[in-house]
Amino acid sequence: MQADLLIHNAAQLLTLASPGSPKRGAAMGELGIIEGGAVAIRDGLIVATGPSEQLAQEILAEHTIDASGSVVMPGFVDPHTHLVWAGARADEFEMRVGGATYMEIMAAGGGIMSTVRATRAASIDDLVAQTRPRLDRALAHGTTTVEIKTGYGLNVEDELKQLATIQRLRGEFPGTLVPTFLGAHAIPAEYRGRADEYVDLVVNEMLPAVAALDDPPPFCDVFCEDGAFTLDQSRRVLEAARALGFGLKIHVDEFKPLGGTRLAVELGATSADHLVCTPPDEIEILAHSDTIAVALPGTPFGLGHHDYTPARALIDAGGAVALATDCNPGTCWCENMQFMIALACRAMSMTPAEAISAATVNAAHALGLGDRVGSLEPGKRADLILLDAPSYPHLAYRFGTNLVRTAIAGGRIIR
Repeated sequence: MQADLLIHNAAQLLTLASPGSPKRGAAMGELGIIEGGAVAIRDGLIVATGPSEQLAQEILAEHTIDASGSVVMPGFVDPHTHLVWAGARADEFEMRVGGATYMEIMAAGGGIMSTVRATRAASIDDLVAQTRPRLDRALAHGTTTVEIKTGYGLNVEDELKQLATIQRLRGEFPGTLVPTFLGAHAIPAEYRGRADEYVDLVVNEMLPAVAALDDPPPFCDVFCEDGAFTLDQSRRVLEAARALGFGLKIHVDEFKPLGGTRLAVELGATSADHLVCTPPDEIEILAHSDTIAVALPGTPFGLGHHDYTPARALIDAGGAVALATDCNPGTCWCENMQFMIALACRAMSMTPAEAISAATVNAAHALGLGDRVGSLEPGKRADLILLDAPSYPHLAYRFGTNLVRTAIAGGRIIR
């Protein structure tokens, strides 16, 4: 068999093979390890995996990489980010660690509306220039697929501007970018006290305008939370989006449970994200559904909170858990999925193997891309990373450094 590239002699090749489905429950601990493994790539796709001795006999490769001493695994998939924004909120962080409450920060002009003002004032060129370094950092740390939400425009023009920014970046990013419309992220200042009228705007104007851009439309997300959108408002947005062909996502149970997890399962959402204070009965419902539970450990860490997603309960109940950064300017400016794996093991009682499954194949399914990325299986896109580590537990054991030795996206060496 001909190949463009053969990577061989890996200390451990992690295939994460899970044909047709995410890894659930105990299966999240199974990484499909091939000691001394190899992977062959042709035309940007994986064509074979197996022991190096076997593939050396079967594959005639134009180029080879000796991965001795390295773990070879799928590139990370980050299924929840807010990467497109303008400005920064470092002063707000300083206020928060000094003891200021969220409401005090809001009263001082901080909070999400500070980012909304900066993003509205920025051009597409500005947003591309500010977002590109964040994508570069994600890629340098091994992330080859990234979801990006809107939600800092909060009007038709500026939400479409964020989507146009994502589209521009898709043309230059060597991996895969997945857009999500999050017009229902917060109630903008001009609609304060008129939340239902803002929901009218989202449903009647924003959703149709976004749907007209692509067939099928992107994902639609909503922040179902006390102080953001009520359960009824969230249902209205998601049902309208579903009728227009959007895939569904939902922010739920970050600070207060409102029933959003149950709603996600009822509506067939692809993922339910945050899940910090999800009640036990809804954990069971979610674990026995097709909706992926997306944990964002960087956010409670960034806020200095002590409560995290109950990943252990979700996994033990047979659920499929994914990990994401939630990279955003207010609570978690971190593009590093390696750090999320380290946090998940320390704060959410996940094993290193479970956390790796959550950051790859399950995260791919949280984006509806489980048939294309997230594992090293023939026919899938050749997105993979070589780690400067002899075994996979190093991803959780070590933190604060970058273990990626080489990153490959679509069969092309990009680092």
